[in-house]
Amino acid sequence: MAMMLTLVLGSSLPMLFVGWEGVGLCSYLLIGFFYTKVDCADAGRKAFIVNRIGDASFICGMLLAWVTFGGTFDIREMIARAPDVAANAPGTMTAIALLMFGGACGKSAQIPLYIWLPDAMAGPTPVSALIHAATMVTAGVYMVCRMSPIYVLAPGALEVVAVIGGATALVAAIIALAQDDIKKVLAYSTISQLGYMFLAAGAGAFGAAIFHLTTHAFFKALMFLGSGAVIHALHGEQDMQKMGGLKRHLPRTFWFFAAGWVAIAGVPLTSGFFSKDEILYRAWLQNPGLWFAGVVGALMTATYMTRLMSLTFWGKTRLSPEKLHHIHEAPFTMSFALAVLAILALVGGFMGLPAFMTGQASPFERWLAPVFEGPEQVMSTGHHGPEEMLMIVSAVVALSGIFLGLYLWVRRPELPGRIAAGSATLYRFVKGKLFVDELYEKIVLGPYYAICRLSARFDERAVDGAVNLVGTGLETSGHVMKLFHSGYVRSYALFYLVGAAAIVWYLVR
Repeated sequence: MAMMLTLVLGSSLPMLFVGWEGVGLCSYLLIGFFYTKVDCADAGRKAFIVNRIGDASFICGMLLAWVTFGGTFDIREMIARAPDVAANAPGTMTAIALLMFGGACGKSAQIPLYIWLPDAMAGPTPVSALIHAATMVTAGVYMVCRMSPIYVLAPGALEVVAVIGGATALVAAIIALAQDDIKKVLAYSTISQLGYMFLAAGAGAFGAAIFHLTTHAFFKALMFLGSGAVIHALHGEQDMQKMGGLKRHLPRTFWFFAAGWVAIAGVPLTSGFFSKDEILYRAWLQNPGLWFAGVVGALMTATYMTRLMSLTFWGKTRLSPEKLHHIHEAPFTMSFALAVLAILALVGGFMGLPAFMTGQASPFERWLAPVFEGPEQVMSTGHHGPEEMLMIVSAVVALSGIFLGLYLWVRRPELPGRIAAGSATLYRFVKGKLFVDELYEKIVLGPYYAICRLSARFDERAVDGAVNLVGTGLETSGHVMKLFHSGYVRSYALFYLVGAAAIVWYLVR
């Protein structure tokens, strides 16, 4: 909490970066919390290294900003000087925005640096809920929105933010469709929803990005803690293929989980519906292509979350008799947190009702107006789309995804298996997480390991060889000099005579 508050309240980029690194350190330490397990320790290191790549980009952006903005890191001063810088050096402004966005890609798990977040599920589940759903991973979104006056003056960078966000939302949703680990599904869902936030920011809807950041914290923390309650009840089991029928045994957990499910799926009047609809509406105003990507992502989100509910809570139980015998509801200490989050997930969206429904700006929008009013006016297209119609489309898409999921995994549970068998290559590709980790292994880690081996041989043969050559030379010269130190006076007298004769001969010559 201290590091997150430092990040949010810091008035300069270095102070923001202290909090940025602080939450990253907490994340690294907690991912590897079960340090005796190799997988957990590896996941912690992976998160640490991938985030260092993003942070290196962020540091380069900060240093370039220092030079460009006349030796200041103060965010308000940078924003005040930004119009002049953009007018005189637009390319430099774009470079600063892109370099800082590189840091956001690492922190907020966007393409191409999203690979650490699924493995971060090795940490305790409350950590997944607090750090990897609600606070730490949203730091990148917060940074882009905080620096929004700079980003609107670099339209090329803002377009990259929107495209990366939309692509990440789609790719992560596709991968989530085929995962069986309940926490991995939620991890890819988090990556996808973070993509929505960047899509909003790239479309100039910074207020909508923060609104979705807030509602996402409600329902995703609820779902992570709900998954923790399920895992707790099943004594560590996380494979959804080994669950099923838990509604009968865990009714309280089911209803809490269901609240998060309808919210993230975007069922009308839930928090996720209002925040996601606002993003899609603003994306439509900027670029219908971005809107279409968001709609497809919303459809897949509703589908894979319904799959999660179906495999976990509905249908026949697939639990072993031992787990079924020991199954139990979560204690009050866990259920109370779930209840609070469930209420917020269901009604939290009403603080951001669209203006056409109330006739005025929402309380959330008015609260953020001093921060985003200027940047959003710059990004305004000057016209308004059919917001009511787009809201209906969003509702239809969400409900369609739910009905599709129910049909595939409740009504016809044998059908997904047949579809997977009929397109085995595609299914293996999606279930294998698009083999992105394997690709990095070949194109990044493979050459890196080769360089390491080459460096090791060079160190052993060239560097160590040179050092050993010095030692060998000194040892050999010592053996030679030893021959002249026999301890016999007659030998020394002979050397003296020969030396004197040589000197006389030289002087005579």
